[in-house]
Amino acid sequence: MSRSPSSEADNDGDWRFGVDEVGPDGLIEDQPPEEEPIEPGSPNAENVLFVVLGVLLTVGLLLAAVFPNAL
Repeated sequence: MSRSPSSEADNDGDWRFGVDEVGPDGLIEDQPPEEEPIEPGSPNAENVLFVVLGVLLTVGLLLAAVFPNAL
């Protein structure tokens, strides 16, 4: 089956910017760059807990995949 021209025109609505609207730095020419820099903050205990839990779960799954008879 071939695609009809109308279906291709409908997909153009998904693009937010055209190639000619973006400058060489990847910035949109109509909007100025952000003035405030992003400053690092201290991590919360809850966020650290979930990261550590994710690392332990990933390591456990990898070990179970490599050594399936170890458990």
